[in-house]
Amino acid sequence: MKYGARNRIRATVKRVKKGDVMSLVKFEVTEPHEMASVLTTESVNDLKLKAGEPIELIIKAIHVLPVKD
Repeated sequence: MKYGARNRIRATVKRVKKGDVMSLVKFEVTEPHEMASVLTTESVNDLKLKAGEPIELIIKAIHVLPVKD
């Protein structure tokens, strides 16, 4: 199956809460991954980003696509 999402994170289904129309599925991430972000240089300078320092990543997406191999 091919899909357009480039960041792929391995996870385990933790919990499923089914509703009549929508269901909530919680995942536990089981494999760490490297992620990338494209930022303006102005943002990099404003955040004073440096290699090796800890940072929090906030993933802004409208979809998390579960895929079974």
